[in-house]
Amino acid sequence: MGAVPIDRHAERNGRHAAMNTKPVLSKDDALLMLRAAEAEALRNHWAVSIAVCDDGGHLVAFVRLPGASPASAAISQAKARTAALMGRDTKAVEDMINQGRNAFLSAPGLDGMLEGGMPVIVNGQCAGAMGISGVQKQQDAQIAQAGIAAVTGA
Repeated sequence: MGAVPIDRHAERNGRHAAMNTKPVLSKDDALLMLRAAEAEALRNHWAVSIAVCDDGGHLVAFVRLPGASPASAAISQAKARTAALMGRDTKAVEDMINQGRNAFLSAPGLDGMLEGGMPVIVNGQCAGAMGISGVQKQQDAQIAQAGIAAVTGA
């Protein structure tokens, strides 16, 4: 069975024609975020790994700065994926677990439940996320905020 063609004249024919749209991160957006986060890390002399993913948690851009722990590479990607799939900061997930919701640790596909992952929210929708690992959790979050601000202005 092939793809169903979209009827652009559906509204005239008595059916709803509007298709949902959502913002997405382009490759250029991801690289801009990566560069801004890298600049924040370097300005503070922090050796970290930086990951940017799309709204489905798929890696779009990544760098492991010199001196960053090999483990930080996997952790940053996991934080970005979790932030994208949840559409929220991983700090909120970490806080939820620390406040006793331990059952959340068994959530499938989410293994970056530590502060340092932040979603990119555009027009109220998650377009992707950034994850940082390698320094203190508040510093990871600071770097992520700098990267996201490069594309959102916030």
